[in-house]
Amino acid sequence: MSQTIEVATLGGGCFWCLEAVYLRVDGVNSVESGYAGGQVTNPSYEQVCDGNTGHAEVVKVAFDTAKISYREILDIFFAIHDPTQLNRQGNDVGTQYRSVIFTHSEAQREAALQAIRELAAEDVYSGQIVTQVVPLEGNYFPAEVYHQNYFAQHPEQGYCAFVVAPKVAKFRQKFAHRLKAE
Repeated sequence: MSQTIEVATLGGGCFWCLEAVYLRVDGVNSVESGYAGGQVTNPSYEQVCDGNTGHAEVVKVAFDTAKISYREILDIFFAIHDPTQLNRQGNDVGTQYRSVIFTHSEAQREAALQAIRELAAEDVYSGQIVTQVVPLEGNYFPAEVYHQNYFAQHPEQGYCAFVVAPKVAKFRQKFAHRLKAE
């Protein structure tokens, strides 16, 4: 069976959370933490955290469309973060933690908007979905090496234990059928 690789770029708070989940998804080939949507070329973590670059913390997810659809990637995205919080996720506050889908094609844009419409119609969340859907337009930059695969390298770190681990557990429970064989 041949692979057709597609890329999704998603921001839903701290990239450590999203990365830790998507690394466990069957059909996902790679996940890279990075920054997108800002005005500064190749920003540092410190610059992004200051909130003045316009970037969001994101993950770039490469997946095999023969194993998992873009819509399923989005379903996981909406289940593991709160898309009703404007410029924050929990205690992480600032535009760098916004809920955003950076699209790579018109088909992705339409799929993202359709997913949001369906979630809104189903009243899945108590508040209005504020997730931005915008084209990537080449403004993605990989995060520093020490951010890659962070949760696996630092599971005992406080943020990982109390914020990332529960999101991974929620994914495992809700999407058990999507787990990679370990």
